[in-house]
Order: sequence, then structure tokens, then C-alpha cells
Amino acid sequence: MRLWIGLYLPQLPLEVFSPNWSSDPGSVVLEQERVLAMSPAARAAGVRPGMRRGGVLMLMPEARLHERHPAREAEALQAVAMSMLQYTPQVAQAEEATLLLDIGASLRLFGGIRRLCARVRENLRALGFTACISCAPTARGAWLLARRNAGRAVRMDSLTRRLDRLPVVLLPPARTYASWFEGIGCERLEELRRLPRPGLQRRCGRALLDLVDAAYGLSPELFEWIAPPEHFQARLELFDRIDQADLLLAGAHHLVLQLTGWLCARQLAVERIRLLLEHERGRVARPPTALEIALAEPTWRDEHLVRLLKERLGKLELEAPVIGLALEAQQMRAMAPPSESLFPEPGGTEEDRLRMIELLVARLGADNVLQAVPLADYRPEVANVWIPVEERVSRAAREAGRPPDVQSLPRPTWLLAKPIALLIRNHRPFYGSPLKVASTPERIEAGWWSETQTRDYFIAEGEDHTLYWIYRERIVGSGEDAAPRWYLHGLFG
Repeated sequence: MRLWIGLYLPQLPLEVFSPNWSSDPGSVVLEQERVLAMSPAARAAGVRPGMRRGGVLMLMPEARLHERHPAREAEALQAVAMSMLQYTPQVAQAEEATLLLDIGASLRLFGGIRRLCARVRENLRALGFTACISCAPTARGAWLLARRNAGRAVRMDSLTRRLDRLPVVLLPPARTYASWFEGIGCERLEELRRLPRPGLQRRCGRALLDLVDAAYGLSPELFEWIAPPEHFQARLELFDRIDQADLLLAGAHHLVLQLTGWLCARQLAVERIRLLLEHERGRVARPPTALEIALAEPTWRDEHLVRLLKERLGKLELEAPVIGLALEAQQMRAMAPPSESLFPEPGGTEEDRLRMIELLVARLGADNVLQAVPLADYRPEVANVWIPVEERVSRAAREAGRPPDVQSLPRPTWLLAKPIALLIRNHRPFYGSPLKVASTPERIEAGWWSETQTRDYFIAEGEDHTLYWIYRERIVGSGEDAAPRWYLHGLFG
């Protein structure tokens, strides 16, 4: 099934200066000293298209006036196209700030046309642009519906009915002859199609008929697809100087969406990214502030990257205002193939666990999220070592574990960081209640090379049937100091 999505950005000249998520009080874009686009605040103040500069300043002295910037609009449209590559590799740029997406092969992957359009709309909102989204079986049909904001038409008969109601002047080749069409009473495409084709071609040229035939599915359509670059590096110039790091998240999300599209188009997953916070230039110039994020598991999804950036930016204190952002993908690898297992892993996948750990590191700090590295030692407090989870551990250290003859012995689920000395009452260890020894002793004698430990470990039971792991120190000698001393070292679950 061939299906196209058309994206028309009607406010592109304005939103390259003032994204729709910004708090700009009032922006106006001028072209040849006349108003081309204005923000809602400027419109509420009485600014209208075609008004001159002086009239705008009289109605709204605090308005921000911008000259139209075609190069900046082209860069923004390219950024939107790059982010749309996550849905289909076939993205084409059409005239008048419009993109066309061939998504016929992507519908089942994203749950149908409604969910796909909702995701596209959400991405465009995060990018900072207002869009008219349409859907049609032909590319030119989707383009016309998007230009008119006429909704979706999935079937060809529905598309024909919608196109018939559109005005003739919506077609670019017909605008030169608008007065002639008005004179003969031809206002809609349905009436245009009834005119004699030979006479219409002689009067208006072949381009008009070709566009109509392509929109109605009567002729093939050819497009030049947007190709992703070999290396990813995107930049965003901010609409104002930002003094608080957490306010940079919207701009960072803008760049991450482009990265997501690029990764999907190149079939790659990113392992390390770097976000550069650009400061003032000129005499007060200073090097950009760099935020580097290393991922434990490669990813190509924007949600996880945005969460990590949110945590990092939330703890960052800016030394100078930020005027621009740049994002670089520093380390990639090929996308992992889908799992071949029939049933999902209980409790989430390994990728979900690694993402949770990365989020905890970003929120709590690397020194507060630790991993266990067991060592081959009989002494319990030596055999359990904890290091930051981001540190790489050799495979030999991970596989060392406990000595083989210890694997089958009972061990507590909670080992105390420091043993607690127990009271002795009636010649029995006491911890809240008298403890009754419930196992034979396990003798641990090791550490002659550093600090010798000679202990007899027991499983003891309290009156509330709680099980404790206690030990008695073996002391060689005589006298009062030679009396055995008992310690609590762990608790069983």
C-alpha cells in the first residue's frame, strides 16, 4: 500500500527565530519592509500581514523585528527532514516549506496511520515548529492537502473527493493565470478537470496538467530522497541568551531528534555523544562547555538520551550565558538485531536495566551507584568489593567470584559493613534476645599475608526465629583477654 504524509510548516519564517516552545513576547518577520509573519502576541496587538515597519512599531514598540532569512529556513527544513528519517528512509523536500514522507512500509511498525501521525506531530512540536499534517495515496495529493490543512485521505476515492473541493490557485502553475480562471468561473479543481485538456495546455502550459495528474494518481511521481551525511554534527542557535542550564533541554531535544533520524537512516546506535554549550563570541569569547555522555548500552531512541541530558543539565551551573548548542555523535556501532527469543525476559530486558543504571548515575552521581566485584577470598569483608558502576571490570575479575568450595555454603543476604560486638549473657551471645546456635561451625582462617583472621562462623536463631550469621574469634593465649568474643556479621532474609 502506497501512502504519503505531507508536512507543511506555515510559520517557518517566524519559528526559525522564535520556536513555538519559546516565551518570546512578540516577534515579527519582515520581507521587503512589510510584515510576512507574526507571533500570536503581535497579532493580538493589531499587527497584520503586509503592514510596514513603522506601523508595527507604532502598535507594538517592544516587538522584535527580523528580516526573513531563507538560508536559516532551509537549515530548519533540513533539520526536520533529518528527524523524520526515523520513520522512513524515503523523505523528499517539496516546494513552499513542505516535506513528503513515503510511509506505506512503516504503518505496521508504528501501529497505524493515526499513531504515526501523532508521533510525527509530537516530534515537530519538540523541534519547535507548527505543522499541517496530511495523508494521501499520492505524494502531490498529500502536498495539496497539507497546504490547505485538509486532513487525511487514505483511499483513492476519498482523496479524489477532497482534491475536487480545493481551490485552483493552490496549484503553483495556476497562480499566474488566477484572473483568467476567475473570469471563466473555474474556482475548484473539480471544475478545472472538466476543461478541455488541449486548450488548457496551450493556455497554461504542461506543468499544470502534470501536477494535476500526479495528484490524482494518473501519472508516476519521481523524487530525490534526502540522504543522511556520513558523520553527524548538528547545531542550533538559540533565540536568546540562556542563563539557566535546565532551560536548554528544549534545544537539546531539538538536536537529539535529528540524531535519532540520522541513526535510523544509517542503521547505527550511538555509544557516546557530546553536547557543546556555546557562549559569547568576540572580546569576551570563551570556549564552549562540553557535556559528554557515555552509554553502557548503545541506543538509537531519543527518549533515553533526553532523560540523561535532563539529569545532567539539571545539575550543571553555567559560568556564562549560552547562545548556541551543538551535538556530536562520537562513537557508534551497528544496530543490534532484534531478539530471537519467543518470550520476553521477565522483569525487563538487559537494555532496560542498563538504561535505568545510566539514569541513576546521571541523577545521583557516579560515586553513589556501585557494582559488586567479588574476589576469590575466604574472608567475607574482603571477598565483597564495590566500585562505581561506570568503571570497566576485567572479565577475569568478574568470573573469579568466591572459591568453589564456598559456593555451596549458606551465606546471609545482608552482610554488615562492620561486625557488631555481641553481649554475653549466661554464657550465650545476646542480640535482642538470647541466640541459639543452629549450625555446625565453619572455620575461616586466612589473611596471613596481611591481617590474619581466625574465626568460627555459626548460624544462630533468635526467639523471634530470625536467623543471624555470627562468628566467634579464636584467640590463642590465657587470661581474661583470651575469653572468646562474639560478633554479628550478617542477617538471613
